[in-house]
Amino acid sequence: MVGLAIIVVFVLVAVFAPFIAPYDALARDPGQVFKPPSLEHLVGTDRQTRDVFSRILYGARISLFVAVGSVIMGLSIGGTMGAIAGAFGGRIDAVLMRVTDVLLAVPGILLAIAIVVALDRGLPQIMFAVAVTNAPIFARILRGSMLSLHSADYVMAARAIGATRGRLLFRHFLPNSLTALIVAATLALATAVIDVAGLGFLGLGPADPRIAEWGTMLTEASSFYRQAPWIIVGTGLAISLTAIGFNLLGDGLREALDPRLRR
Repeated sequence: MVGLAIIVVFVLVAVFAPFIAPYDALARDPGQVFKPPSLEHLVGTDRQTRDVFSRILYGARISLFVAVGSVIMGLSIGGTMGAIAGAFGGRIDAVLMRVTDVLLAVPGILLAIAIVVALDRGLPQIMFAVAVTNAPIFARILRGSMLSLHSADYVMAARAIGATRGRLLFRHFLPNSLTALIVAATLALATAVIDVAGLGFLGLGPADPRIAEWGTMLTEASSFYRQAPWIIVGTGLAISLTAIGFNLLGDGLREALDPRLRR
């Protein structure tokens, strides 16, 4: 519930940022370069005299949108691969799992960097890159869950009465295998938020550097951390709280959806 509360707060902040933020994300206040936190600027100002607190609020929109979008995309790709591999088996399973092995052999952040560099920087490219790094994990989880159901009594009974592979997949395998995938997707959101910020920090974020994105903000602040440490602290705290919220929510879902843990 604590994790859910944190995520709800950040979602509301992202949705209503134009109404909550005291300033526009691009608005400048002449003469207010690197002003420390005050009642006028709660988290101080940056080198461009912009209000850091407002930029953090606006940055939540981009970071959450890209992170959630990447997990949904990765879930679609990996879920499709895992469902086909687990339901059909044989050569199809072998080919798809070798593809996932290759993707899993490459560290996720390095694979994401390579994809963004190949496709050029930008938010859609980051979303696709993070999705590709998560897809093999989802594929493995769903395939493993489905393989464990092949010997279940209701599956064997369905086969005995002549159920097709499609019916087995959509009526028996998928409905009984999605719990682990839902939990994994929730936990992956925490990693996705960090990955998106990490790619932005490496200079692979939005093509327009003026856009308020948490990773890009950290990059700008890293050169002036002695003069304005509040920028790093405020932005880093937002990233950390979001990741913690998704982790707590994922742990809670795992306990709620697993009957063995409930007992």
